[in-house]
Amino acid sequence: MADQKLSTNPVTIVVEHLDPELGPWSALEYGCIARESHASGSRFLLSSVPVSLQMPQDLAATQGLGVEHRSVEEIFADRKSKVCLLDPAAQTELSPADGDNFEVFLFGGILGDDPPRDRTSELRKKGYAGRRLGPKQMTTDTAVRVTRMVVHEKVPLEQIQYVDYPEILINEHERTEMPFRYVQDKDGQPIMPQGMVDLIKKDADQGIDDLV
Repeated sequence: MADQKLSTNPVTIVVEHLDPELGPWSALEYGCIARESHASGSRFLLSSVPVSLQMPQDLAATQGLGVEHRSVEEIFADRKSKVCLLDPAAQTELSPADGDNFEVFLFGGILGDDPPRDRTSELRKKGYAGRRLGPKQMTTDTAVRVTRMVVHEKVPLEQIQYVDYPEILINEHERTEMPFRYVQDKDGQPIMPQGMVDLIKKDADQGIDDLV
């Protein structure tokens, strides 16, 4: 993968926030997306954020985070054909060529529902071109990471190494299985946001839906 040519086109990542609140799970994911987007030269916008929603202080201070109260429709009204919706129901898989055809990659937050509730359907109705990231459910930060690898780093989707449904050790007697697909790091471990494992351990007695 090291010989892949990076795209010179700037990539804008947009997560349309589809909830009136912001849970700790989402806050960690958004912070992770902001940091990684900034480091790669991408722009990250969190759109449709209610004016009444108070961002956690550490998230608000994260470099690379752009907060928009407007919807993605309003922000990119003049560039609808350049917006690609990452949609589990799309018929076409995302490819490196999409980095040359689209400027904005749109995600419906929160993607990581278990079982999936098809939150993306609200954006699908708006008529954006759709692309899929494979058959397995991903967390929002993983979906963004995979998209950036494909359209910016030009790594074909099928060449990305994953960890599916990893187990998290809660204590010496208990483990919990995460029902998602993650990108694998150089040590073969799933890439998760900073603080996520601690949050999972803290809330081990709750369901995944409660964390979100």
